[in-house]
Amino acid sequence: MATSEAALAVRGLTKRFDRPAVDALDLSVRRGEFYALLGPNGAGKTTTLRMVVGLLRPDAGSISILGTDALADPVAAKQVMAWVSDEPMIYDKLTPLEYLEFVAGLWGIDAVSAEASARELLASLGLGPHLHERCEGFSKGMRQKVALAGALVHDPSLIILDEPLTGLDALSARHVKGLLQTRVRAGCTVIMTTHILEVAERMADRIGVISAGRLVAEGTLDELRQRNGRNDTLEDMFIALVDEAAAA
Repeated sequence: MATSEAALAVRGLTKRFDRPAVDALDLSVRRGEFYALLGPNGAGKTTTLRMVVGLLRPDAGSISILGTDALADPVAAKQVMAWVSDEPMIYDKLTPLEYLEFVAGLWGIDAVSAEASARELLASLGLGPHLHERCEGFSKGMRQKVALAGALVHDPSLIILDEPLTGLDALSARHVKGLLQTRVRAGCTVIMTTHILEVAERMADRIGVISAGRLVAEGTLDELRQRNGRNDTLEDMFIALVDEAAAA
């Protein structure tokens, strides 16, 4: 896939700490698809995403975001994407509405448009009744939803989420999944890590499995099943792929 045709294209992406965390990784995510990046703990998923969004500098490799060289022009790359970590960071003394209006102001969005967008996002995530409550009293799941809404207030074309369903109850998780699917249907690209394999199985257009910092398998669910030679669940295939990579 040509770099200009991809929402995300990384080539030879490498990061070492005391050992290689990401090892010459090549990965392409198409525009307008829902992509699930799976892997065991320590496989390099979060490190990869942190390099993609500009929180870590890679030791080697290239990163293209919607055709923009993210290492040469990180500001332009960040303007078209959103990042939500598994540990939401918001301002406790603000209400959800105030927080989103503050974030929108950082993006230069006018106040009238910002308030309308904030109210719509918060309502879609089930936070309508809590617009004017301070975030300091919120549960982790509610804070996660506020952080997600804040990440989407500037209408990004690429959304990157690290374990976005952590700490969410069933209803909250449904709100988040519905919002993400709506964004994908509108042409947005979503990249998500998750340990909840049933979510990846139901939602992802394509799935990538990473182990020891390398992509060991990729494809649709049917393509992964064809590779495995059996009509297994994603959980069974995931375990087999990781074991196979570890033995190689």
